[in-house]
Amino acid sequence: MSRDTRARMIETTARLIQTRGLHGVSLSDILNESGAPRGSLYFHFPGGKEALVLEAMRAGIDEATRILRECLANAKHPAAGVQSFFQAAAGEMTDSNYAFGCPVAPIVLDGPGADSELADACQAAFDEWMDLYREALIKAGLKPKRAGRLARMIVASLEGALIMARSERSTNCITQVGDELAALIITSVKNVKGG
Repeated sequence: MSRDTRARMIETTARLIQTRGLHGVSLSDILNESGAPRGSLYFHFPGGKEALVLEAMRAGIDEATRILRECLANAKHPAAGVQSFFQAAAGEMTDSNYAFGCPVAPIVLDGPGADSELADACQAAFDEWMDLYREALIKAGLKPKRAGRLARMIVASLEGALIMARSERSTNCITQVGDELAALIITSVKNVKGG
């Protein structure tokens, strides 16, 4: 039973932060929405709200990373992997009625302390996602420096597309940006391979 309480608290925290931001969610909100008793917070998360938020964010990061790895691994070309991941992001956006996006963005936008575990976890997530794209692009033939710059552009483009999709209440931006990035990747790889 206590494991269910912990899982409910993590899930509730992730959902609330996605919709309200880090500073828009109180411990009382989390406890009320999850149905968890007050004493369970410090039992499961001795570090309080920041520990709970960190755990919820890490769960979202792990899920996004798993899906990204699968999209890239199952694609014959990194361009197709990028399109597949952007399509998955668009599906998540639609399924959540435009409430969910990047698991890191709401934390970053609310400005965690520069030396906090939350800030470190956000940066580590972006670094890991860029590394996954970079490795796929290098494997396709791009030089490391170009692959790194393109990987950064892919991550930045998706972050912007997710925000625009929430604003527009449409996933067209996500899929269009994914398609354009895929075309750019194909062209970049062809240029390196000479045609």
